[in-house]
Order: sequence, then structure tokens, then C-alpha cells
Amino acid sequence: MNGEFIEALDQIEKEKGISKDILIDAIEAALISGYKRNYGSAQNVKVYINRDSGEVKVFSLKDVVENAESDLLEISLEEAKEIDSNYELGDVVEKEVTPRNFGRIAAQTAKQVVVQRIREAERGIIYDQFINRESEIVTGIVQRISKGNVFINLGKTEAILAPGEQIPDEEYKHNDRIKTYIIEVKKTTKGPQILVSRTHPGLVKRLFELEVPEIHDGVVEIRSISREAGSRTKIAVYSKDPNVDPVGACVGHKGTRVQAIVDELKGEKIDIIKWSESPEEFIASALSPSKVVRVEVKEDEKSALVVVPDYQLSLAIGKEGQNARLAAKLTSWKIDIKSETQYKESITHAKTDE
Repeated sequence: MNGEFIEALDQIEKEKGISKDILIDAIEAALISGYKRNYGSAQNVKVYINRDSGEVKVFSLKDVVENAESDLLEISLEEAKEIDSNYELGDVVEKEVTPRNFGRIAAQTAKQVVVQRIREAERGIIYDQFINRESEIVTGIVQRISKGNVFINLGKTEAILAPGEQIPDEEYKHNDRIKTYIIEVKKTTKGPQILVSRTHPGLVKRLFELEVPEIHDGVVEIRSISREAGSRTKIAVYSKDPNVDPVGACVGHKGTRVQAIVDELKGEKIDIIKWSESPEEFIASALSPSKVVRVEVKEDEKSALVVVPDYQLSLAIGKEGQNARLAAKLTSWKIDIKSETQYKESITHAKTDE
């Protein structure tokens, strides 16, 4: 190695932010292993790299003892004093043992160490960049699909969209540009592992924040979301400003804002509901698009009986109970739905039983 190599380390320090001293320390440690592997593993040695010239020297280290039992590790006090009269018992004698062709080994090892450290540093930078982006949206390009996992190119790294995080029946093709929600960033020996989702309710929340300035600015708040990915989402919104209609803001002029989100989610239906402090109002709205005749709540049980017109019963419950299920999740209330006829019959029976 030479002065040019040291200059290269200076350049790496400036561009990559990796300390030159840390790199040299790592190279010295690697060269000790390299020396032992090639020239004898039993010796204690140290490697010194001149910080200015890049010159590499190897020194054997021997403990000064009264009577040396191992020539490789120890030296007698008598022999040590022949080298330098100042040596005492317990000192360590250093003797240069640099092999002739060690420069070639040093150069190869140094290159490997530097490349490895640069890779580790870049992985660390990527990890630091993405660990602060958990729960955010990221846009990437579908790179490949393997064993059901979709690998998405994010530029300097890639994200993994696992089968359980994929929208049912949604197709992912090579070079497709898609938005995903970062659910977790893990640090691994191969670099950061970024796990993303297309099914997480947070994806819908972030999409609304991107599309609706009033949400981004904090005028309109998303109070709750319930989602069955690929099919339907209900989102409850509230406005701090009485002059701003939160539902209208989310829908946008002629439905442009919500339509952009529906398009991104490949046609997933979205019900936007006005949040209310009143459980009766909130529950009635949550069952949209069904009309509601009355809501009877039991605060202590956090349950509600909802009465709907006879012809609206199937709409209120939804296909396979989806509408009722999403409404219950959105409001965090147990919801029992009855038609007007069923409700009247239950009252009649109750009176008869009395």
C-alpha cells in the first residue's frame, strides 16, 4: 500500500462519512488474521499502517519472562536485555517480522475491508433513512415476484410485500408502479429489511393525507378507519372548522379526490362518514349507505340496537355482514340491526311477556 491508498481513504471519509482511522483500524485487524493464516497462527503479532505513507509493518509480540518456555510467545529477560537493557519482566518485546511479499496481501485485504465497510455504512444509512418512515407511504416499482413475495424497488434498496399484505385478487406485474405502507423496518446482516403492506388501514389514511389538503393541514381529522382490503373501507372524519364540511373535503369536487384513492386501490369502495360525539349519530352514519330509523344505545355495554326500514335491512347488514362488521369496527360499538317489523314484533313480545 502507498500514499495514494491513504488519499483514497481520505476521499472515502469525505464522501461516505466513514472515519479514516476506523477504516485503518479495521484493515490492521484483518491483516493480523491474514498474517496468521499465511505465516503461522501461533504467533502474537500486531500490524501497523503508517497514516501518512501507507507503509505496512508486522511486529511479533513476545512477553518478557524469567525463563521462556515458548519461543513464539515468550522471550527470556536475559535475551530481552540484549535487545534493550531497559526491558523488565512483564514487558512486551516488539520485533519486526514483515514478510517480503506482504504488501500484496495487505493491498488485497485492505480493498476487501474497505468495500465491506462502505457496504455496511451504506446499509446503515438506508436503515436510518427508513426506520423513521415506518407508518408512511412509499412509492416503488415491482422488481420481481418470488414464492408469493413481491419485491419492490425503492431506489437504493427494496421492500418486501408478503402474501398476507397483498390485496386479494390484485395483480402485481414487473415494472408496475405502486404505493405501499411501511409496516416495519428490520436490521439484518444483509442490510435493512423493509416490510410493506397494501392491506393496512394506514395506507388509506396516508392516501387521504396526500389527496386532501385539509387533512394534511390539520383542519380535517381522520378519527377512525375500518377496512377489508380490496373490498370496502369506512373512514370517519371530523372538521375543527365549522365552515369546512369534512366529508365534502374528502370527496372533492365531483368526487375527484376520493376517486384518485379508489383508483390507487384498484376499485375498493370507500364510505366517508362524518364523525360525531353522539354515539347515536355516529352509529347511524357508520351504517351508510343504509338509512337508519332509530338507534338505542346501552352505554355500559357499549352496544347499540339499530332499526332500519324493512327494505334497507339487507343493505344495512351488507353482503356476508360486511357493512355491519365495518360499522362496528369503525365505531368500536357492538351493533345489532333490526328491521322496523322485527323491532315492532320484539316490542310486542316484550309487552306480552310482561
